[in-house]
Amino acid sequence: MTQLFSFDSLVSLFTLTILEIVLGIDNVIFVSIIMGKMPDAKQRLVARRVWMFAGISIRVGLLLLLTTLVTHGNKELFGFDFKSKHIGFTLRNIIMFAGGLFLLYKTVSEIHEKFDMDSEADGIKAKSASFASLIVQIILVDTVFSFDSIITAVGLANHVEVMMIAVVIAMILMFFFSEKISGFIHKYPSLKMLALSFLLMVGFSLFFEGLEPIHGSHIEKGYIYFAMAFSFAVELLNIRLRKKVKEKGA
Repeated sequence: MTQLFSFDSLVSLFTLTILEIVLGIDNVIFVSIIMGKMPDAKQRLVARRVWMFAGISIRVGLLLLLTTLVTHGNKELFGFDFKSKHIGFTLRNIIMFAGGLFLLYKTVSEIHEKFDMDSEADGIKAKSASFASLIVQIILVDTVFSFDSIITAVGLANHVEVMMIAVVIAMILMFFFSEKISGFIHKYPSLKMLALSFLLMVGFSLFFEGLEPIHGSHIEKGYIYFAMAFSFAVELLNIRLRKKVKEKGA
């Protein structure tokens, strides 16, 4: 329990919570579009609550499943001999390798879409639908958007408790501040690109760790934390500087 209050755990909790919120922006936008089809304010409130509790349940369930497989997946599944050395891969290596590839693909695709300047959300057609069907759509969309955030959590944090706390905090904050969060990210698009760059690092570290039986090396998460914190601080300074320049030019 004392490990959860260590400096590394607190840093990973803060970093992971921020990333979970940034990663959830697309989720917030899509869910907001679906809720916009509900004419009744009470229905939208109920839908937001369902979205929050469903999001927490789905993410915690995926975290428990994935971390259990990673933690207890140390039994060799297959291997081969190379230059009188045996190289064996475990279930943990496979999960890390596949998760890293998924995160790299997801992030590169997202960056590509940002350069294309085409929003898939604009293509969603407004049509009449029942309240139940809209709730199902919200849960399905939330499930799809859960995978990259959960893989990011596994790649950044060492304790499942830290991951769960970060996920719960992020979902609660997105519930209460979804409109403001969405507006802030859209106001400063560079923050979204910065977060995607972070995810490239996390994806590569997972991919690299999946191939650990081959190279025998390990990337310390502290380096990733430092790079993220430093880059985020620099970007906040840039935002403040651009704001001052804009005020002087007005």
